[in-house]
Amino acid sequence: MSETAPLPYHKPDIAAATALAGEYLGLKMIYIDGGSGAQKTISTEMIKQVKSVLSIPLIIGGGIKSATTANDIYQAGADIIIIGNGAEENRNLIKEIADVKASYNLLVQRN
Repeated sequence: MSETAPLPYHKPDIAAATALAGEYLGLKMIYIDGGSGAQKTISTEMIKQVKSVLSIPLIIGGGIKSATTANDIYQAGADIIIIGNGAEENRNLIKEIADVKASYNLLVQRN
């Protein structure tokens, strides 16, 4: 809709700078999305780099089709994930990801 160019997947430093600019402009959270029906997710390297410069929540969406991928994204630093097409394709995905998030929350609380 906005006709903006997407940030390159292989340039996490640009994503980090863009996210930090958003925080400085007063955004309360940052949402990075691979696009509706994305074939690949946002890289864990990009998530780590973006999260390292932010003090606000980071939301990741696009291409999340398994609990393993969700776990990797949480481990990289995402606070929230958005699933869409993955849940349409796999009716059990929401429960599987909820279980991953619950176990991740317990792990974070213990550390």
